[in-house]
Amino acid sequence: MRKLKPAVAKTPEALAEALGLSAAEAKEWQVQHVLLKRLREIVRREKITHAVIAKRAGTSRTRVTAILNGNLEHVTSDLLIRILGSLGYTVRISVSRVDAAA
Repeated sequence: MRKLKPAVAKTPEALAEALGLSAAEAKEWQVQHVLLKRLREIVRREKITHAVIAKRAGTSRTRVTAILNGNLEHVTSDLLIRILGSLGYTVRISVSRVDAAA
C-alpha cells in the first residue's frame, strides 16, 4: 500500500480548497469556527457545564459536548449563535465588500 503525503494548508482558504469546499462553504466554515472559538473561550472562562449550556440553549448535552469538541457536522451557525445568546452574549456580523469582487 502506498503512503499518502499529508497536505499542509497554511490558511483557512487553502484548507477549504484542499477539502474541496466551494467559496461559500469555506466562508460558512470560517464563520462557524470563529463562533466555536469564542464559545470555547466563554465556557472555559465562566466554567459553565455542558448540561447548563444545553438546558439554556434548548439542545442536548451530547450535542453541546460534540460541538465543544469541534464536531460541527450538522451544526448550523444559527445554533452556535443561539447557544451564545443563551449564555448572555450577542453576535455582531460585519459585511464588507472584497476588493477582488468589485
